[in-house]
Amino acid sequence: MKKRKVPMRMCVGCKNSKSKKELIRIVRTPDNQLEIDLTGKKSGRGAYICYNVECLEKAVKNKGLEKALNRTIDNEILMRLMKELTDNNE
Repeated sequence: MKKRKVPMRMCVGCKNSKSKKELIRIVRTPDNQLEIDLTGKKSGRGAYICYNVECLEKAVKNKGLEKALNRTIDNEILMRLMKELTDNNE
């Protein structure tokens, strides 16, 4: 039997490559809305981040999320991401 290749993605915060399942995807939809994509299947431009608050803080500080999504990130999305990360780590 053939082994399936595991899709790898890079975290925009820590720049480490991990399997796609280990990361949260933030997507800029075709109508320019930002959403948290927990399924990893929504259409649009995506950026990945670890389930780690420090990685989110790094991505905001170095503007990694903004560069990856080609738009500014509003505080509402950052708050929802922070909540998702803190809920997940409990």
